Amino acid sequence: MKNRSRLVLPALPVLAAVAAWSLPGCAGTVTPPRAGFKASTTYLHLLAKTPFFTALNREQLQWVIDHSKEWSVSAGTEISSSSESPDNFWVLLDGGWQVEFETKRAPAGHADPAKWYGGSDFAALPGPSRLTATAQSYVMNIRTADLAAMRAQGFAFDKHLQDGMRFYRGFLVR
Repeated sequence: MKNRSRLVLPALPVLAAVAAWSLPGCAGTVTPPRAGFKASTTYLHLLAKTPFFTALNREQLQWVIDHSKEWSVSAGTEISSSSESPDNFWVLLDGGWQVEFETKRAPAGHADPAKWYGGSDFAALPGPSRLTATAQSYVMNIRTADLAAMRAQGFAFDKHLQDGMRFYRGFLVR
């Protein structure tokens, strides 16, 4: 998945779609959440190869695309932190990131248990945390309400979420 080149699409439909999509902190705008973020396009055929999403069928993948936002982030960019709303759930699509709990650091790739960050279950973990890109990466933001709707519809995320929580809890007690 190294080659995630983007196609140039007609400007008006793309701008209208981006403007209609609302990300917490930038409702109705095309402004990235902070410096180091650049809006990116999610392609179904690439999403289908991303470990968090491989068990989904075509319709489910499209539903994810319609209810999420992909960003390209530069190495060193803070993606999220525990001081933000638990309404943000992040999935690493490609590249690498590091989850930090005080002095502990857990680097992860898109196939590792720590390939997701945030959401209401994660917010219950003790202590402050921070998520930072360790390389040029592609990340997906899903609102927790949309994630809950996907899970209620039977999207196969439970194993990834359970593996991640097991990792994060074990990591914190080391």
